[in-house]
Amino acid sequence: MSAQTLINTLADTARVAGRTLTVATGAQRKAALQTIADAIEARSAEILAANEKDMAAGRLANLNSSLLDRLLLTPERVKGIAGGARLVSELPDPLGITLRKSTLSNGIELEQISVPFGVIGMVYEARPNVTVDAAVILLMSGNAALLRGSSSASHSNEILVRVMRDALVTTSISPDVIQLVPSEDRETVKALLNARGKVDLVIPRGSAALIRMVVDESTVPTIETGAGVCHVYIDEFADLSKALPIIINSKVQRPSVCNAAETVLLHTAIANEFGLVALKALHEAGVILHCDAATLAIAKNAGIPATLATDENFCTEYGTLEINVAIVGSVDAASAHIAKFGTQHTEAIISEDKENVKRFIALADCAAVMVNTSTRFTDGEQMGFGAEIGISNQKLHARGPMGLEAMTTTTWIVTGNGQIRS
Repeated sequence: MSAQTLINTLADTARVAGRTLTVATGAQRKAALQTIADAIEARSAEILAANEKDMAAGRLANLNSSLLDRLLLTPERVKGIAGGARLVSELPDPLGITLRKSTLSNGIELEQISVPFGVIGMVYEARPNVTVDAAVILLMSGNAALLRGSSSASHSNEILVRVMRDALVTTSISPDVIQLVPSEDRETVKALLNARGKVDLVIPRGSAALIRMVVDESTVPTIETGAGVCHVYIDEFADLSKALPIIINSKVQRPSVCNAAETVLLHTAIANEFGLVALKALHEAGVILHCDAATLAIAKNAGIPATLATDENFCTEYGTLEINVAIVGSVDAASAHIAKFGTQHTEAIISEDKENVKRFIALADCAAVMVNTSTRFTDGEQMGFGAEIGISNQKLHARGPMGLEAMTTTTWIVTGNGQIRS
């Protein structure tokens, strides 16, 4: 069977099964997600055993520490995955919401309501938690899921899908609404991207290279989740007691994720004194430093290892314990740097000056602006949306963390009483 035939078959199966979602009540979809969460916790040992196979293969393949961290499941992370599913189940039902309603002069009633897309394909790398996050969000929003993870997480993804499908057997929703696309054959990705008419939407989640490939090659409509070259700007009016913990948290708390900071921008007024403090703290936290010429001089004078940052450094999403540090002269200069090198994901300003904050927000063309807080809060669960399908930095209907509402489209209901058009 060719890859295209396989994808078409999986999509057709998912679409038929999806009818059990479209007729299910919100309460039934919520109950299904809770059943999935219970099953994940109950079968944690199986999940961890499968994940260890992937970890062993990853270590043998010399995957870097960042990729291994994304791949790793622990008892706490499995519990967190189940908890994310429960959080989604507790959110308001996104379907059947009346967005607009009116009555025309001829008596016809108009109502625009939220409905599912239908069959949604996910293409993602490494992180097995995405398998569950994506599935439960799509199910709760009435969509069937075609999940194509990476071969590096094949064992983890297989057991997670099996657990979810087994759980759905006990509900009114068909287990066929979740389909795992084989990851061993790279042609399945191309086939999924070209399954127009079979798949309604494709969402990539992973590296910049993966996202660009999907966006460039897909004939299926795509929602782009973007790379995160995120900045933290320390203004001249910053409370420096807040600034240092925010810098460290933004970079160090989990460097492999897209909302981790990749560049710190220091206002020239505080650069010498606070810059030295920040450089020392980052170095002590194990962060490799890439600095502009002025900041490099500060580092060298203090005996702190650092290299001269290039334009390539400034536009790189490291995903590891590496960061760029540069000095700017104003909010406008910081914003210009971000506009040149950023990816419109998440930008942070640390300042007590309301006008500077207001100006930074106005100039920040991005999905999320953080004011006096860590970039790490650009996150569906942290923002109260439950697990997220991804973080979009494009400018279509979905931007920022994408939860249930982003996975819906609309239908117009036009109700008359015999009216005909003249």
